[in-house]
Amino acid sequence: MPMKHADAQFPVVTSAAAQASAGDAVARIEPGVETSKLPQHLAIIMDGNGRWAAKRHLPRKVGHRQGVETVRRIVRAVGDRRIRYLTLYGFSTENWRRPPEEVADLMGLLRLYIRKDLADLHKNNVRIRIIGTREGLADDIVRMIADAEELTRANDGLNLTIAFNYGGQTEITHAAKRIAQAVARGDITPDDITPEMVAGELETHDLPDPDMIIRTSGDKRLSNFLIWQAAYAELVFVDTLWPDFTDDVLGQALDEYACRERRFGARAPEPTVTGEPQS
Repeated sequence: MPMKHADAQFPVVTSAAAQASAGDAVARIEPGVETSKLPQHLAIIMDGNGRWAAKRHLPRKVGHRQGVETVRRIVRAVGDRRIRYLTLYGFSTENWRRPPEEVADLMGLLRLYIRKDLADLHKNNVRIRIIGTREGLADDIVRMIADAEELTRANDGLNLTIAFNYGGQTEITHAAKRIAQAVARGDITPDDITPEMVAGELETHDLPDPDMIIRTSGDKRLSNFLIWQAAYAELVFVDTLWPDFTDDVLGQALDEYACRERRFGARAPEPTVTGEPQS
């Protein structure tokens, strides 16, 4: 059912490997992997910008800016592989706990990305969604989000979703409140509540659940990202920091995904026994 409901200038440090990888990604489907074995929906927790900058004795904001360059490369690489849906974790509800100057810089990067990349994304038939609460965001950011979503709404190429000011627990809480309100109004009874109803109240209700979630930087946790939707996602953790995440690293992760057997709770098929029966 669902119910109703000013950027400072810093250098961009691009490694030769990253440049080569970006160039090689054009029109390339992963070698040795059938397109049918690629995920329909890939989600990425982009982690490690600050550590990337710290290793180079640079301000954290340089790492975040370099991370945006990686977003541009990976969006192209994912589209070239004909993966249909890509969701990126850009800013969590917990990230407000960071120093105010870092939060302001991250907000500025969203402004910059939409302002600088929206025309190209639209030209390339990319549909943009921003999931997450609008509460706490500046008015101009809310307007930019609405404009980007409206401009690209009819595009039927890559579906790019950015989780910004997003938290999985908050998303589920809001869904539960809407369902509880429907029960209180008498529209439904508690017995009517199903997993499908809950999923229909989430911000991703018109998206398939992620088949695969990649987290960069070596940490092995979901950090409140798509925690309902990730019930049967294949998780791949890589040590690479997000600014160093290249097309080749993406390809290795996709190779791993292609080798996994997804059973969704069912038993694996029994092995076929050949030969004469024993008497």
